[in-house]
Amino acid sequence: MAAFLQWRKFVFFDKEAVSDPLDNGKKFVLPKGISASDSGRGLLVLGDMEGRIWLVTRSLQLTSFQAYKLRVTHLYQLKQHSILVSVGLDEHGINPLVKVWNLDKRDSGNPLCTRIFPANLGTKPTEVSCLSIHENLNFMAIGFTDGSVVLTKGDITRDRHSKTLTLHEGSSPVTGLAFRQVKSTHLFVATLEKVYCFTLSTKEYPKVELDSHGCALRCSSLADPSQDSQFIVAGDECIYLYQPDGRGPCFAFDGQKLLAHWHRGYLFLVIKDVKSPNKTGFGGGEISPSEKQLLTVYDLDNKFIAYSFCFDDVIDVVAEWGSFYILTRSGTMFLLQEKDTQTKLEMLFKKNLFVMAINLAKSQHLDSDGLSEIFRQYGDHLYLKGDHDGAIQQYIRTIGKLEPSYVIRKFLDAQRIHNLTAYLQALHRKSLANADHTTLLLNCYTKLKDSSKLEEFIKSSETEVCFEVEIAIKVLRQAGYHRPAVYLAEKHKHHEWYMKIQLEDLKNYQEGLHYIGCLPFEQAESNMKRYGKTLMHHVPEGTTLLLKNICTNYYPTGEAVSVDPCQVNKANSEEFIPIFANNPRELKAFLEHMIKVDPCSPQGVYDTLLELRLQDWAHEEDLEKKKILQGEAVSLLKSDNTVFDKALVLCQMHNFKEGILYLYEKGKLYQQIMHYHMQNEEYGKVVEVCKHYGDQEGCLWEQALGYFAKKEEDCKTFISEVLHHIDQKNLMPPLLVVQTLAHNSTATLSVIKEYLINKLKRESQQIEADDKKISQYREETSVLRSEIKELKTSAKIFQKTKCNMCNSPLELPSVHFLCSHSFHQHCFESYAESEAECPTCTPENRKVMDMLRSQDQKRDLHDHFNRQLRISNDGFSVVADYFGRGVFNKLTLVTDPPGSKTVGSLEVDLQRDLLIHTKKNN
Repeated sequence: MAAFLQWRKFVFFDKEAVSDPLDNGKKFVLPKGISASDSGRGLLVLGDMEGRIWLVTRSLQLTSFQAYKLRVTHLYQLKQHSILVSVGLDEHGINPLVKVWNLDKRDSGNPLCTRIFPANLGTKPTEVSCLSIHENLNFMAIGFTDGSVVLTKGDITRDRHSKTLTLHEGSSPVTGLAFRQVKSTHLFVATLEKVYCFTLSTKEYPKVELDSHGCALRCSSLADPSQDSQFIVAGDECIYLYQPDGRGPCFAFDGQKLLAHWHRGYLFLVIKDVKSPNKTGFGGGEISPSEKQLLTVYDLDNKFIAYSFCFDDVIDVVAEWGSFYILTRSGTMFLLQEKDTQTKLEMLFKKNLFVMAINLAKSQHLDSDGLSEIFRQYGDHLYLKGDHDGAIQQYIRTIGKLEPSYVIRKFLDAQRIHNLTAYLQALHRKSLANADHTTLLLNCYTKLKDSSKLEEFIKSSETEVCFEVEIAIKVLRQAGYHRPAVYLAEKHKHHEWYMKIQLEDLKNYQEGLHYIGCLPFEQAESNMKRYGKTLMHHVPEGTTLLLKNICTNYYPTGEAVSVDPCQVNKANSEEFIPIFANNPRELKAFLEHMIKVDPCSPQGVYDTLLELRLQDWAHEEDLEKKKILQGEAVSLLKSDNTVFDKALVLCQMHNFKEGILYLYEKGKLYQQIMHYHMQNEEYGKVVEVCKHYGDQEGCLWEQALGYFAKKEEDCKTFISEVLHHIDQKNLMPPLLVVQTLAHNSTATLSVIKEYLINKLKRESQQIEADDKKISQYREETSVLRSEIKELKTSAKIFQKTKCNMCNSPLELPSVHFLCSHSFHQHCFESYAESEAECPTCTPENRKVMDMLRSQDQKRDLHDHFNRQLRISNDGFSVVADYFGRGVFNKLTLVTDPPGSKTVGSLEVDLQRDLLIHTKKNN
């Protein structure tokens, strides 16, 4: 008994005698002579010495039926089926009978007996010692006192579908049977001397001897899956657990075992009370009247005794309806009600048995919140005892449930800082730390000056520890741990922090530049924009080289970065120009590289490069070099990649003559070219400009004449040349020429003499030509008038013989016009657009009518224009409006001499006469 007395004892069950609800709360009395019992499917099943089977419901209602004539020896109630199997005797001296009952079906008010067969295969009567049935109803094993085991395979509820055979024969009585179904089907067999295991999934049913000592009757049971479905054998000295392939653990529980059951994770042992007199019987299993037994409930997982109490003459212990029932020979039935988990835990807490409480909670599958509360209480208990190391280990187990501040406040004392560090480390490992926790942990490391722990913390892989890297970097930087901070920033790709520490704290510009070159394109571009000015100031050549790489076809130098070779990564070079604010030499080299490798570079690149080249040209004193720089600037202007306005401003700012003139010419600003030469008093260039561009812009000659006329110097040669071109092209009226030259004191009459003579001579020639044309028009008008008169006063004879349309002989009906054109009627109708017009003359007549209509409209428009101009407050807007409507477009009109009839009315009459036609219908 000393072995299990070392286990702590508790009262985790409440015991009470079961009362009969139908008899005013009196004790419930079992039927007399109980010889067998079992439970399942919501029933307690009892068999008595008179062959009756009793069914007890939850409301303690008793019903019975006569199953055997003599007595019931064994009962087995299946848990998953409403099938009850019984063994009993109908006559003395014959084999016991096995009966299978279906409790869901009735036969004359009693359960239906579906099968009856003898327990033993032989003819010699043999007493049944034990019975076990597989829950799938395919196996039934019966043990006998002669050491044999009979196995029924197949549907045990029917004779036709089952087969019975002798599985085992021996000399020692069989004391226990149990089926185990885990992947394979096994049958455990216990005798007084040995323990066997049969594998029923194999055809030959191989047998394994598990142990050389057995147990008494009813002292074996099968554990549930929490104990891996092991076979429990209760010997007088130990409790043994068996697997199909051998013996497992054992427990030294002394005492003569009378009964062993496994219910809901507990081992129920009924042990003979040592104070009771020794009784003899079959394997110690028969119990004589008035014998005391000690019922003990063991929790093998948690190593404690859940309940222990002495009873009188225990018949059996059964489990049903969530409770346990102890059946006694006196007829009293006791109820063991297990306390709830919280009550059991509180009992353990009062005794400060926190480890046991934790194990119990786990075995009861308490939720994580409940377990966390136990850990907290255990931690508080250890903290008050002064065991801070143990307390922090329990607090660590509460992470995720208990607020971290509860623990942190307890360990903020400097003497407990190592415990606080351990807690914060665990908090980070579970990825539940916030920024404050990270800051606190790093401060703990720095106060402890534990560089190795600090290095281990920051160098842990992301799967081992997770913390807010940015917060850690800030704390390390503030504490002066720049190297660890740089390591963290580089490892976790916090590029901005890496660059800040390298450039601002460590002043390691070369490393920073190399780091940017290892980044992917987008990050390299953004970091170069952010830190480019600083790097350019300290590492100009390397920075320029990296910028060339970023703006052409960027490839990172880091091996770990994979780049798609088909993808071209190229930044906008114009965006990096501000980086070169104080480095014009590197800027010029960068820009020249860009336009060389990428002629389609942004506009700003060309404009900036032009400005740099013009600055170099303006400051260069060596004539040879200046000429070279001039050629470079002009070539850039001629590349057509610069913006005209910007380039012109730059050239003017630096007084770059070649560029200015090129841009004026490119923009067709011929007057600006001439004005530029005028400002520089380059008289010959002024005349050359007029010669080159005078055809495109005629006012150049007029401006040149005005320019030379204002000069007090002797410019007769240039004036004569200009006058010659003006005269040839008739660009100015003579009077305007004379008035222009009148302001020049050096220009005498001899300068314009030749011009005036030529002008007068040409005008005389023009007058003569105009007179000839006037005479011609008068003669033509006279002829037209005589024709009109003839048409009005004399008959018109039509002598046409052919149709003017189809050129076929003219036939009636025909159409004749006064214009002497004749047509077949069908030809006229096919081609004529109007019955009043000759198809042949219509095009020409339309031209005349359009001209007359236009003249009438313009005459009316002229009158309307004058009227609006007189009444308008803004005359300029009126003129602009009429310019847009084409009022002042050049129009040549042919008029009659003064005194004659106006052309308009004359031609209208003439047109009306010409449109007269005669249609003959023969």
